[in-house]
Amino acid sequence: QLTDEQLVAAGIDGGMIRISVGLENIDDIIEDLRQGLEHVEL
Repeated sequence: QLTDEQLVAAGIDGGMIRISVGLENIDDIIEDLRQGLEHVEL
């Protein structure tokens, strides 16, 4: 895990999301993203 200072230096802010995928069925990835984004407050 990066410190707040490291995140700022890397240009990463709280408005970003991290996506990590491997070799998976595209439908599974899309469904996982859909479920996760349902909980995002704008």
